[in-house]
Amino acid sequence: MTITKKDLSPIARAALGLIGIVQVAFAFLAFWDLSHRDDADVRGPRSAWVPVILVNWIGPAAYFLFGIRR
Repeated sequence: MTITKKDLSPIARAALGLIGIVQVAFAFLAFWDLSHRDDADVRGPRSAWVPVILVNWIGPAAYFLFGIRR
């Protein structure tokens, strides 16, 4: 059985939309930070972080937790 758009309540659809917007914003912030940070402040090559950030939720979180030298 698959869930279709008709099966979701309007509140559930709004919640999923909000979660999607937050996820895209999180990835955007990670990309923005990566592009504005000096090479010495990023662990590993920048080109390796681009596909990592594209992994939903986990990628941007990994970049912010492990990709930035403090």
